[in-house]
Amino acid sequence: MSEQSARHLPVVVIGAGPVGLAAAAHLAERGIEALVLEAGTAAGSAVREWGHVRLFSTWAELVDPAAEKLLAPTGWTAPDGAAYPSGADWADTYLQPLADALGDKVRYNAAVTGVSRLGRDRVVDADREQQPFTLRVTLADGVEERVLARAVIDASGTWSTPGPLGGDGLPALGETAAAGRITYRVPDLEDPAVRARYAGKRTAVVGSGASAFTALAHLADLAGEAPGTHAVWVLRRGIGGSTFGGGAADQLPARGALGLAAKAAVDDGYAEAVTGFRTAAVEANGDHLVLTSDDGRSLDPVDEVIVLTGLRPDLSFVSELRLGLDDRLQAPLELAPLIDPNQHSCGTVRPHGVNELSHPEQDVYLVGMKSYGRSTAFLAMTGYEQVRSVAAALAGDKAAAERVELTLPETGVCGGAGLFDQPEAAQATGGGCCGPAPSTLTLGAPAAPSGGC
Repeated sequence: MSEQSARHLPVVVIGAGPVGLAAAAHLAERGIEALVLEAGTAAGSAVREWGHVRLFSTWAELVDPAAEKLLAPTGWTAPDGAAYPSGADWADTYLQPLADALGDKVRYNAAVTGVSRLGRDRVVDADREQQPFTLRVTLADGVEERVLARAVIDASGTWSTPGPLGGDGLPALGETAAAGRITYRVPDLEDPAVRARYAGKRTAVVGSGASAFTALAHLADLAGEAPGTHAVWVLRRGIGGSTFGGGAADQLPARGALGLAAKAAVDDGYAEAVTGFRTAAVEANGDHLVLTSDDGRSLDPVDEVIVLTGLRPDLSFVSELRLGLDDRLQAPLELAPLIDPNQHSCGTVRPHGVNELSHPEQDVYLVGMKSYGRSTAFLAMTGYEQVRSVAAALAGDKAAAERVELTLPETGVCGGAGLFDQPEAAQATGGGCCGPAPSTLTLGAPAAPSGGC
């Protein structure tokens, strides 16, 4: 196929989540034909899986400007910009209407299983950039299709590939066999069946981020109603001044609020903290599970395990493309230094666009959560700026592509799991943005060498 013919093909966007749909909206604004391929049955399929969790960010920070313009003629009414939606609110009130407005540009039950250049694997140089992209797509009935594209924007996220229990980044020995009593998500304890699974049980919560804080707080609430409910908080590092948020230095005040809740769970006796524990194996012990660390320590038996050790990108279906990725974060090489979690939180990541997202393979972009690889510093507003820049570049508007059109407060506006049951409560406590951070917190537990999650 000639290069000229390829220019008439659509730009294929993988994933109908917040950033994928925003990409389609920006492409539409530029007059570029787009096709969004979504593996799920509705817009925001991944977001719906954590629909019971409230975000740190307000509605004003969660609606893309181009998407809002596209929605305006449909009669869509923007939610209160100061309110904090749940994941379900975000999906139902914004993402699905946006997908509906895009119409047949969005295809559901279309899972992308491979991306390459037409007639060229990653080894072949000859006429490579003149060939369109070819995507292998599997439909709900198992039928496979081939879709051709002039460019590919991969906004598939990282939700489908959570980090394992094992402290070395691999599944712990026995982890797969114990899968029936391990979850990698924050449980929805409002669901009676899920509630019964944890009520009166001893549960290990592995992880040290906002999701772990949320799970600990929810289990502590359950313990107040269901005697015998107890959490064992397993941390791969020690407990220090930054464990619960960094006080005035923390870029995530709402994470500080979650840290307060996690600390209260320990202080009130609903949870115990185990530090410096990097799980090597999980073994069945009758009706219980026993976690063993790489230094030979074993925890007392637990009934359930909640693993919240982060997410990672699924790169399997883009393995035939020539991607330039950082060895550690699995993020684009130019972007990786800007999002290194050892140096940055989302409030210190500067806006970025096509220059930082480009790869040796021309016209392919990883955007949104997937562009951040294993870093957790992502926020929706940054993703929207990414796709605005990428759409401008694909339209040939180099000046707009390289122009920064997003200004963030230094304290950040960071999405993630929140504990606010009501939006009003979020606003009263400073919410997820720029309210005062909590004081530095310490816990009377022995410190261990830092590292891991």
